[in-house]
Amino acid sequence: MNEAFTRRIDARLIFSVIACGIMSFSGVVVETAMNITFPSLMSEFSVDTATVQWVTTGYLLVLTAIMPLSSFLKRRFRNKTLFAAAICCFAAGTIACAVAPVFSVLILGRLVQGIGTGLALPLMFNIVLEQAPIEKMGLMMGIATLITAMAPAVGPSVGGLIVTLWGWRQIFLVLLPFLAFSTVAGLLSLRQVSELESVSFSLPQFVLLSGAFVCFVFATSSASTAGWLSAQVLGLLIAGIALVAAFVLLSKRSSNPLIRIDVFQNGPFSACLVYVILLQVIVLGLGYLLPYYGQVVNGQDEFGAGCLLLPGCIVGAILAPFGGRILDLFGAKRPLGFGSLCQLAAMALFAFLTIGAAPWTFALIYVLIPIAQGFSAANSITYGLSFLPADRKTDGNATFNTLQQLGGALGTAITTSIVNASQAQSLDFVAGTIAGTQMSFYLLLGISALALCSMVAAFVVRSGRR
Repeated sequence: MNEAFTRRIDARLIFSVIACGIMSFSGVVVETAMNITFPSLMSEFSVDTATVQWVTTGYLLVLTAIMPLSSFLKRRFRNKTLFAAAICCFAAGTIACAVAPVFSVLILGRLVQGIGTGLALPLMFNIVLEQAPIEKMGLMMGIATLITAMAPAVGPSVGGLIVTLWGWRQIFLVLLPFLAFSTVAGLLSLRQVSELESVSFSLPQFVLLSGAFVCFVFATSSASTAGWLSAQVLGLLIAGIALVAAFVLLSKRSSNPLIRIDVFQNGPFSACLVYVILLQVIVLGLGYLLPYYGQVVNGQDEFGAGCLLLPGCIVGAILAPFGGRILDLFGAKRPLGFGSLCQLAAMALFAFLTIGAAPWTFALIYVLIPIAQGFSAANSITYGLSFLPADRKTDGNATFNTLQQLGGALGTAITTSIVNASQAQSLDFVAGTIAGTQMSFYLLLGISALALCSMVAAFVVRSGRR
């Protein structure tokens, strides 16, 4: 790192985070908003359900392939170069989606958007990690996480409103003024404080790791229709595990691995990583379940169902920086413990109180989930990374960002497959939806208990060096 640089919160740091955060936020908002546009897309482009899902599956595939490169890219290229590449890709993809005359162009635009988000999201956190004051790291990580953590809640409601009033293409067009601001802010504010390294790119490692993530994403996407025990899904999972194993063996023998996997040897880091993944499973699982239940069972329209998540979104937006500041002042135990208990309490209430209840009950209980995110999501990342040496933090950041995406895909796939299976076994579609939602809530409750255990383990197994 440049020895002349002093860590401080100044205008350049704030605008750098905002510039990268706009792309990250936009990517997640579009990802969640597009789910409610599937009927319109199927009608306009004459495609079936399996085909239209590539609007989100293709984006997620590219995103998870690019994110593991963030550690290598950070060491090899300047921040401003990475930002320029990200904004060019995301803007080009956005325009292509907005004007897409055929479905293939829409898919291509989403793939290019995935490249932009995959570059911007890790860059935002890397900027905070290397430029924010250590004593205010929790606050800044909370602000950075807030930008993307609230997007899954905003996407369905905003997307539903836009589709209802103006049509699905406007979801992309409304992003353009924000991207223009992001471009100007980023190019003027981003600075380089770390020294670049002449590291070589390992194509075999990239192919193995990307192939593994492709297998996992395909498996989770296929599970909702084919079933988790189908030959297709099991084959993809086995292939993904084999590719990961090959990547690990190759990385151990490489002097310049894409991700230095020795970060997993740190107990507190690994425990925090597990917590973040499980929390993402819960958040994205609920992001599918609540709006879908609202539409099918309670008869709400797209906008009304999406708004079930909005009250929690607003509360979470207020509390995220506050949760980080508590970590800065009092340490990690209080905010992480409180956040872990909030997510467990929320899932217990969903599992035992909500079926058959009024829509406002769902919205009220969901407020606990963004509270849990605000106090524990960013803080668990900050706490976990604090146990890694400085030269491993970018690897840890890449790992958190990548596996969070897989956790989100897994949460959506698990809940979708349970609801679909229940609907298929029931003579009444609504009754099947109710039963599938109830079973999903029970499963997510179990996952939330495992998340709490992983957070306890992060404090019990804290022998790693800070």
